[in-house]
Amino acid sequence: MDEQNPGFINETLMLKLYKLTSSQYFGFWWIGLLIFLIQELPYIIMPFLSLPSNPIMNMEESSLLLDVFEKIIGSLCVATMILVNHQDAKLFSVVTKKEKLFFGLTIFVLVLNFFGWFLYDTGLQPIWVMMVFLVTMPPLYYIFVGLWRRNYILVMFGVPFFIDSFHTCNG
Repeated sequence: MDEQNPGFINETLMLKLYKLTSSQYFGFWWIGLLIFLIQELPYIIMPFLSLPSNPIMNMEESSLLLDVFEKIIGSLCVATMILVNHQDAKLFSVVTKKEKLFFGLTIFVLVLNFFGWFLYDTGLQPIWVMMVFLVTMPPLYYIFVGLWRRNYILVMFGVPFFIDSFHTCNG
């Protein structure tokens, strides 16, 4: 990273505009936007499905305060994933052992989430399917993306998002 010219697109096509911490930059990672959209695919296609029952979209929240917190912290996860880059981050890298581990966990959690949506969309909708696959997997997805990308600000938001996801159990 060129300290004299921080607002540039480097050789990895990631925009790094402003230094946030000693190793994290505000900028833009276009693959982060793609990764977000992939995780949101079930919600994107849901309007085109004729689900006889859709309890997850009609759940009552157990606490307005926790619901607001969940929405804010979830939005911060998405924004941080797209807008924060580690100073040494490449556009896409799974070279080191840690990158391979956390990328693998990211894919594993995404597959579990999609499996849960498959169960849900085919009518298997008990609370445990919704909680295990649909509610807890997205925060874990953000945590593992953050660990894979060394985006520790994302991990910092992902952990409380994961913890807060359990309040849905009370819904």
